[in-house]
Amino acid sequence: MDHALLEVAVRGPGDVAGADEGGADRLHLVGAGDRSPEPATVSSVCRETELPVFVLLRLNDGWSTTGGELTRLAGLAEDYLRCGAAGVSYGFLDGDLELDAEVCGHLAGQLPGVPWTFHRAIDSALDAERAWARVVDLPGLVAVHSAGSPQGLDIGYDDLLALATRAPRVARLLMPGGGLLGEHVPWFVRTGVRAFHLGPQARPGGTYKAHVDAGHVRSWRLLLDDAVARVSGAGAG
Repeated sequence: MDHALLEVAVRGPGDVAGADEGGADRLHLVGAGDRSPEPATVSSVCRETELPVFVLLRLNDGWSTTGGELTRLAGLAEDYLRCGAAGVSYGFLDGDLELDAEVCGHLAGQLPGVPWTFHRAIDSALDAERAWARVVDLPGLVAVHSAGSPQGLDIGYDDLLALATRAPRVARLLMPGGGLLGEHVPWFVRTGVRAFHLGPQARPGGTYKAHVDAGHVRSWRLLLDDAVARVSGAGAG
């Protein structure tokens, strides 16, 4: 893959222009409190862009869910798709902090053919390698958003990079995010990682109080493209 996918987190239609003009490849729509947004917000965002929009499916503060909530999430996902969303983002752990492949697989089965990303719940799993071994085979999964630690890449970078280096299947699905720095990018790219997630880095002052800025996104777009070109050029040589 000679192109790095750049996903930008958005909170509403006011963030779309900056992400779009800056060169994002995909939008990740999140509601207030890092929960699922209202369908009306999804519709508003989708009307503002031709980029694929993936929408967060999360209704509580934890990483687990109940049967009733799971049914509600499936219904919400169907609403989002009708509003124009291209995919969704979710992830669940069980009571032992193991990746809940059964629940994730069930939801994927309720949304056949719908691409999805596993969000940062994986960073709270008890055993990262065991969680990754379970997640890579889930149907419809296109990326796993991870920082290697609940505290972000400032803490989890070394372990996450090492995992991607020794496990090509992990590198192919990994989408680093959560404190991503420019200096991380070339090293991840060398392992085969080709998807990256921007949150506050795409906004002036690094705060969600500001809208996504095209210049900030463009700087990351150029950084990713340069890192991939360097690796591709080295391989060709």
